[in-house]
Amino acid sequence: MKPTLSTLVQIQILVLHLLVVLSASQDFDFFYFVQQWPGSFCDRRQSCCYPTTGKPASDFGIHGLWPNYDDGSYPSNCDSGSSFDASAISDLIDRMQSDWPTLACPSSDGTKFWSHEWLKHGTCSESVLDEHSYFETALNLKKEVDLLQILQKAGIQPDDGLYSLDSISEAISNATGYAPGIECNVDASGNSQLYQIYLCVDNSGSKFIECSVFPNSQCDSKIEFPSF
Repeated sequence: MKPTLSTLVQIQILVLHLLVVLSASQDFDFFYFVQQWPGSFCDRRQSCCYPTTGKPASDFGIHGLWPNYDDGSYPSNCDSGSSFDASAISDLIDRMQSDWPTLACPSSDGTKFWSHEWLKHGTCSESVLDEHSYFETALNLKKEVDLLQILQKAGIQPDDGLYSLDSISEAISNATGYAPGIECNVDASGNSQLYQIYLCVDNSGSKFIECSVFPNSQCDSKIEFPSF
């Protein structure tokens, strides 16, 4: 039986959709692996809400694994037909709740946060990382680089003290072999504080690399490392 005209059209549309998805998901140069300090997320005018599972540990939490271009721009929402499937990462949930907690209000279990990260960023890397691999890769990268331990070994503690931006960058560079991008935000009193740390990963998600470009951020020469 010959396929009908409508069937052929549907097949063509599907093929075109797949080509667009594949081309978009392959077209990036590296990942930013971004971790954030919860004390700085919460110590803002907007404050924060702990997840329904309780207050996270006093540790850096994953914000995301973001495909990027060498010119500083980035792809996003690459597959409008994709959806987040929580069941696909059911074996990772305990690690996700510990290492990738949400602090957004109102309180939630993290599913909305993870869904956002997958749909906005993860779908742009589908050619190399499916949903499960995307989240597992980020979790493993965090396990490989323990930022809090690195800073504490350098005498940099989350004790509300002021530390030089250079000393923070140097501690991470010495421990990992790669210079980090450091992002600051401002607390409720207007103080610049350590907020997020960016490390770069190759576009297969398999190894850390030197960053070709850093995100724009305004940090003072000395910044606060707030307690949490």
